[in-house]
Amino acid sequence: MSELLGLVAMSHSPFATMMPPTDPDAPGGRFLADTVKVAAAVAALEPDALVVIGPDHFHANFYDAMPPFVLGVEEAHAFGDFDSRRGRLPVAEELAWSVRDGLADGFDLALSFALTVDHGIVQSYEMVRGDAEIPLVPLVVNTAAPPLPALGRCAGLGRALGAAVRRSPYPGRVLLVASGGLSHWLPSNDPRDPGVPADRRASMIHGRRDVAAFSAVREPRVRALAGNPDAPVNAAWDAWFLERLRRSDVDAVVCLGDEGLEQDAGRGGHEVRTWLIGLAAAGRPLAWTSYEPVPEWITGMAIGTTFEVS
Repeated sequence: MSELLGLVAMSHSPFATMMPPTDPDAPGGRFLADTVKVAAAVAALEPDALVVIGPDHFHANFYDAMPPFVLGVEEAHAFGDFDSRRGRLPVAEELAWSVRDGLADGFDLALSFALTVDHGIVQSYEMVRGDAEIPLVPLVVNTAAPPLPALGRCAGLGRALGAAVRRSPYPGRVLLVASGGLSHWLPSNDPRDPGVPADRRASMIHGRRDVAAFSAVREPRVRALAGNPDAPVNAAWDAWFLERLRRSDVDAVVCLGDEGLEQDAGRGGHEVRTWLIGLAAAGRPLAWTSYEPVPEWITGMAIGTTFEVS
């Protein structure tokens, strides 16, 4: 039977790899220093596999068919966007299939035998694993635009995921990793939004035809957002969210609904769905947190673990 060790949840930002701080006191310095502490704590836990829950940023899923949840069960390939890792990733296939087969409560996840993952999965995986090449089970959650899985549905999936891992015959120690958020404001990714430019709308729907070409157009636009010290980050909301998870008060977040969440945390705030899934799966509150608002990275950069970090 598997042993579920707990959860590491952390924000991701493409700018963490593209423009890391030049000294510890520069923007992002505290966040990156604390990721090193987390990696050391994870190494001490000696996990045999990581279940990594994160979003996709139109590198694998497009609006030709947009699933709410996709589980990678055989191959996983890192796309390499924004200077992140590129190439094949090790997959814990036995654990992946037992998670899929063990899910209850009506969850039928879309499956991928050859899943492409981008920085939404890869960045947190790399930061958590440290120097160890730990196999992963990637679970991609749609956080980009409708159809967004309901917040309550995400919490329910987390509970089912945790039960499936605990029942799994996989003979190893399993750590959950949630990647996303916290507050950040992004352009609309909703194809129904008349404010979305026609070329970007077409790429969101048809980007699968040439993902590399779509990414080559998108990346410079995102890179241009970096370095703005006045970019909106709602540190007060981020603190409220972390406190809810320290209290295991998932219901308070669920009650926000999509409109309330987006109002206070921005469109990018929908990524906190990964945290809800992870916390519900772990079945215990956050015991240690770290937070740094980094408007230069357009994101509130947070880390939360269900175990102590020193």
